[in-house]
Amino acid sequence: MPRLLLALAAALVLLAGGAHGFRIEEASLATIQQGFGNGSLTSVQLVRFYLDRIRGLNPLLHAVVEVNPDALRHAARADAERRRSSGAGGLLHGVPVLLKDNIGTRDALNTTAGSLALLGSVPPRDAGVVSRLRRAGAVVLGKANMDEWANFRSLPGTDGWSARGGQARNPYVLTASPCGSSTGSSIAAAASMAAVTLGTETDGSILCPASLNSVVGIKPTVGLTSRAGVVPISPRQDTIGPICRTVTDAVHVLDAIVGYDALDAAATAAASKYIPHGGYAQFLKKGGLLGKRIGVPNGFFNYANGTVQHTVYQQHFYRMWLQGATVIENLDIENLSVILDSLNNGEQIALVAEFKSSLNSYLSDLSNSPVRSLAQVIDFNNAHPVEEKLKENGQLIFLVSENTTGIGAMEKAAISRLNKLSADGLEKLMKEHELDAVVTPDSALAPVLAIGGMPAITVPAGYGDSGVPFGLSFGGLRGYEPRLIEMAYAFEQITNVRKTPTFLP
Repeated sequence: MPRLLLALAAALVLLAGGAHGFRIEEASLATIQQGFGNGSLTSVQLVRFYLDRIRGLNPLLHAVVEVNPDALRHAARADAERRRSSGAGGLLHGVPVLLKDNIGTRDALNTTAGSLALLGSVPPRDAGVVSRLRRAGAVVLGKANMDEWANFRSLPGTDGWSARGGQARNPYVLTASPCGSSTGSSIAAAASMAAVTLGTETDGSILCPASLNSVVGIKPTVGLTSRAGVVPISPRQDTIGPICRTVTDAVHVLDAIVGYDALDAAATAAASKYIPHGGYAQFLKKGGLLGKRIGVPNGFFNYANGTVQHTVYQQHFYRMWLQGATVIENLDIENLSVILDSLNNGEQIALVAEFKSSLNSYLSDLSNSPVRSLAQVIDFNNAHPVEEKLKENGQLIFLVSENTTGIGAMEKAAISRLNKLSADGLEKLMKEHELDAVVTPDSALAPVLAIGGMPAITVPAGYGDSGVPFGLSFGGLRGYEPRLIEMAYAFEQITNVRKTPTFLP
């Protein structure tokens, strides 16, 4: 490891610079577009920067499973478009984007959810969010590593491992958990291996890795972004969102990917009413905490007095109060212990049935695939136990899921119970206290938000004694993105916590 770290340090020195003085590390969308505009940078140069950075860092971090062989050609096309129209395009035009490996692309890239079983499968079309990114002029740089099957194969979980990408590592403390399942997307954003990235969440898969890798993650209201063309778990809970280094960049990406999709019609039509006229960037306000009512629910900030986390979170609450927010502590979410117990509250009953149905539908729609059903994926894993780490991780969830027979009376009762737990829990609390948001550490609120399809934004909040990052999540009711953006952006601006990765052993 020490020799690898020395090589890493040398690589970082070489990779930090750029064309005509442009610095790649920590470059924002606005900075990149400024470079395009003043001639100090081209899309081709930027793609080369990120490809070089991936080559330098990926042997250590395992954040990227595959790079797009056509990325430079697409970047050259973006440069030509810019020259023809004297700087045409929005903030994403010509910008390289990394996609989580469960987000489908109809190009030279694979889409495998980290599994060798799907290697060589061909989607019939780009995922809905990818189509929107391409229309915005973004360049698909490659696919990011992830917990295999979005951490829905076995109960122990894989903590950032996939058969395709190996074990991903936290760029701040290499031996610390990188969390998942949008592991590679978060690591790549943190370590400047791409301008921006996309992740997916069913229950914590954006909020957790974004928090532990010191980046911003937005988990949108379910249906705000299309799930079409994304390897699924649950149509009730799946959502796709941006993972970036700043709230501003994440919001600009969110603006690009929201909207109706005929291939995910029911969910995107229902959520389209939440999209504000003029988009989300208008809510990037430094005074966004003024007048907000923010709840601090019991059961989450359980840190001992004197710990870094306890001290820092208390300081953050005070800063929010100084900015004009009303911070209301000691609030109880009804039946919180039941909501957090996914094995016994009905969530796993619903998810395993939804997964089998949704995955079989996804696989049957592929233009080409080595496997066409969950049963065949299970068979593949049994036939490749070493590569798929079957002994270490198992596939219990797959086996339980394969044994389901659709959404029957038991599953409907479980879904009904989850809906009631959500309505009587966070939804009731926020309405009764007229809250704009609740705040919790890292992804602690994820299970509460997941069962109600509710949104959240996590923002870097600090670093523990060993240097491991932690975050603060702002969660709210469906459609609350505008006010969550206001609060998250204002919090980011007054705290300015985030620092570049330290690569500590």
